Amino acid sequence: MRLLLIRHGQTPSNIKGLLDTAVPGPELTKLGRKQARALPKALDGEPIDALFASTAIRTQLTASPLATGMQLDMEIRDGVKEISAGQLEMLGDIESVRTYMITVFAWSGGELDRRMPGGPDGHETFGRFDEVVAEAESAGLATAAIFSHGAMIRSWAGARAGNLSVPFVARQILSNTGVVVLEGSLATGWRALTWMGQAVGGAELADTLADGPTGDPVPAREDQ
Repeated sequence: MRLLLIRHGQTPSNIKGLLDTAVPGPELTKLGRKQARALPKALDGEPIDALFASTAIRTQLTASPLATGMQLDMEIRDGVKEISAGQLEMLGDIESVRTYMITVFAWSGGELDRRMPGGPDGHETFGRFDEVVAEAESAGLATAAIFSHGAMIRSWAGARAGNLSVPFVARQILSNTGVVVLEGSLATGWRALTWMGQAVGGAELADTLADGPTGDPVPAREDQ
């Protein structure tokens, strides 16, 4: 099966650099809405059989133009929502962001018992995403588009795709509406085909300075 893992469009919290992970969360900015409207043209020719979006408003608004253009129902699933920031929710200082991102990439490296401060562990987080992917597989889909979030896509792909290393997913950006394409299955494993760290509509719809902390490389400590 082929998976298109698509990050949502830009939000006000992305611009502010906040760990905004709770649902339903914010809506899209003006740029975010433009990014969403660019998706049908950018993904024209992709044989998408089903479209899933998280319970966050931002993923649903991002997915809506593509769903309409392809005449697909939007399947809403809690399992593909963003990784909860726990007690770091709505913080944007360097240490909070670093703690959050280091935790999610530790999960990619197999440290699933590690827990987000005041939040979930890796078993729970990856397990819920796996359930949605398993649902798509069991339906016999050839290609599924999953509208999710920066940290969730980067960490899950880093854990599941055999050709993606933890250092790669930690250092590689995933801009708003960036797409990661995987191929494989939960049983046999996944392989990343492409990783596009920019807006799918092109450079004019990219704002890499305001993609939010979950799309950026892991920040270093101020004293390093």
